[in-house]
Formats: sequence, C-alpha cells, structure tokens
Amino acid sequence: MNAEARVINLSAAVAQASGKGERELEEALSYALQHNVLVVVAAGNQGIVGSSVITRHPWASPVAACDLQGRTMTASNLGNSIGKHGLTAPGSHITSLASDGKPQKFSGTSAAVPFVVGAIALLWSEFPGASAAQVKLAATQARGQRRKAITPPLLDAWASFETMNFAGSKQ
Repeated sequence: MNAEARVINLSAAVAQASGKGERELEEALSYALQHNVLVVVAAGNQGIVGSSVITRHPWASPVAACDLQGRTMTASNLGNSIGKHGLTAPGSHITSLASDGKPQKFSGTSAAVPFVVGAIALLWSEFPGASAAQVKLAATQARGQRRKAITPPLLDAWASFETMNFAGSKQ
C-alpha cells in the first residue's frame, strides 16, 4: 500500500485462528480502507458455509470460484459476507504460469481472484478519477440489488462499466 497500489489480490487462508492474528489482519484491511486500496480476497476452497476474518471485513471483496458454465464450484467457501459483498469468477482449469514460467492449469478461488482484480484495473483505467469506493461498488454491486444469498453473483464487467459510466465517474 505504501508503494501506491490501488488494488491487492489476497489469496491466503487463516490456518489457526488467534485473537492477535485476527486483530492484525483486521487492522491491515482497515488500513487498506483508510488508504483507498481495494482488497480482493479468495473465499477459500474448503467447501464450507462460513466466513473468516478476511472474508468478513466490509472492505474485502471475497471471490468464489465457478466452472466455465458459471456454476459455483463445490469446493468454494460460501457465506453471508461472501454472498453480500463478493463475486463469483471462473476458477476451474485456468491456464496461468507456474513458478518455472511454463503454462499450468490451476483451479479454486485463488485462480478466480485475478479475473476480478483485472476487471477492477480496467475500470480504474477507464475512470481514473473514480474513488476506491466507487470502483468497489460498481464492480461488486453493478446491478444494484440487495443480496441475501450466500452465493455471490457472477462477475459482470460490462455491467460494472455501465454503472460507472451512468454515475458520471469518467474524469
């Protein structure tokens, strides 16, 4: 954040919950909010209904994974905060680069997060004067509907663009 990042891709699991560790994670996410840095987080791949300190934070945008037909993958974690503040993006057999530089297929919520981060980066490139809150709202709530489901909607970059354009955010 001190290097002026505008969006962070966070793919991390909380293995052992501890009061101190959770407080520090919460403080880091709050620090991102104070510095207008968006944080897009992997929802997790344990196939549970619930949340963590990372997916519960109101500034985090959790991402569940879906297959290429848009069906949520059974391994994706779901929950109230994920459904309310998050998105679903492709996360099944996504080709990327392995650490050795060769193509490799990845699956899961960590493979889905870059799609959301990329959409946010494109939005900000089109609307450079937009605030972090405007971009987050357009990306995660493009249709403007109140959400109550534990499964988040599919990323819709075009609807996000239209939301920003309609709001007159282009500067």
